[in-house]
Amino acid sequence: MAKQVFDCRPGKGFTTAQSNEHQRRWTEKGWNFALGKGSYDRTREHLNFEIRKGGRIQAIDKSQSIPERMKENLVARGIKDPNEGREKPYYRTTVNIILGGSRDRMREIAFGDQQVDYNIGADNSDVVRTKDIEQWAKDMYKFVADKYGEDNIIGFYVHLDETNPHCHCTLLPLDENQMFAYKRMFAGSDKFEYSRITSEHHDELAKVNAKWGLDRGDRIAETGARHRSTEEYRRHLTHECSVLEKDIESNKAKLRALYMEIHLAERRVKGLTTMIANLEEKKATIEAEQKRLTDELANGRGNADAIRDQIKKLDIQLQSVITSLADKNAKLDVAVQQRDKIAEDIQEMRTQRDEIKKQLYDVADQMEEQIRYRLKDAVMSDVVSHFQEALPQMTFRDMDVFDGSLLADMATRGEEILTCAMYLYGGMMDDATTFAEGHGGGGGGSDLPWGRKEDEDDRAWAMRCMRMAHRMMKPSGSRRMRR
Repeated sequence: MAKQVFDCRPGKGFTTAQSNEHQRRWTEKGWNFALGKGSYDRTREHLNFEIRKGGRIQAIDKSQSIPERMKENLVARGIKDPNEGREKPYYRTTVNIILGGSRDRMREIAFGDQQVDYNIGADNSDVVRTKDIEQWAKDMYKFVADKYGEDNIIGFYVHLDETNPHCHCTLLPLDENQMFAYKRMFAGSDKFEYSRITSEHHDELAKVNAKWGLDRGDRIAETGARHRSTEEYRRHLTHECSVLEKDIESNKAKLRALYMEIHLAERRVKGLTTMIANLEEKKATIEAEQKRLTDELANGRGNADAIRDQIKKLDIQLQSVITSLADKNAKLDVAVQQRDKIAEDIQEMRTQRDEIKKQLYDVADQMEEQIRYRLKDAVMSDVVSHFQEALPQMTFRDMDVFDGSLLADMATRGEEILTCAMYLYGGMMDDATTFAEGHGGGGGGSDLPWGRKEDEDDRAWAMRCMRMAHRMMKPSGSRRMRR
């Protein structure tokens, strides 16, 4: 059966870039960049829609960004954004929710039996959206509104121009007291409460999605689902690094071209500015000469016919200068607009460059972490292997030193300890307890609350899980094991 998608991610605010993506509020250049990076079909963009208060369906309103809507919402309700005025946002003031389902079923809901070409560059301008997708989206909107408060919904957009139709909902995690309460509403006080809350949300949504043929996803604890292997992850990161490095090189080439363009544009602006200044000076000179001759004519000085002839010639020159001035001013306006547009493009490319570099640094950090993991894993395996070889040659006194230690138990029950630790690391305390008890453990448990601390990094949490698993895998009632 097709599965539902319900993904909630907290945020410390909402960026204009995120808003532009949700609203497809892109310039022509922005669209070209998006089409080059993502799986968008611009010929289906007109099928996208949003749902406003009361479940009203309408075309996406791009006149106001999501951050602007958020600010307006909070001001109207007399609520202060706790991140306002901070150099770096600290509080989780938004929740980004994605609602959808298995690709084939979502396409069926969105387009019925229409033929849609999902290949890049295909023309699907004749495709229309079904009433089913509108009703499904309204059901999703009602679910969010009923559960978290309709006033807290800032944006609810339905995208039908990607490979899998889905909804994006931007939500303010405000409780009944109008206080930001992300942790209480979505996370709970520890990993176990988070797991319970998340599971309940999925269960409740599944009741709504049942009529649409979308089932709840299976729980990891029930299916034993595993993440991709370290080697697969490493290959993914290596590929991502290569793609990002190519993006940076492409960005550099485009920036070089733009720098050349803006240099030429600035020279053109400067040249036209100089020409206009010279023409203005010439115009002033002609007008001054005309005034002098007019004064002579009025005072009866000089040859009247010759003066009139000279004034007429100056009129012709003046009109020519005025025409040239109008032409040069018009060209200057165009040149300034072109220069400013190139400057905007440069700034956009710089922003993209900085974002790509940040992504590359993040991926590089992940690569380094994977390498460290591999090295530590290799060393650990080698240490355990040597310890296993040395065990038969150890005296009772030697063994007494290591008796009950993690190293000794890893040599004899390493796989079981690691499996128990894996359950703990994944926040599945019940599964870890069941596994330990089913494999002869149960002597080292604790009645104290168990879970990851808010300020605990991955390494410290993993080490605590290993130590707890080591205690849990000890036989019930035992402290020391003798040979």
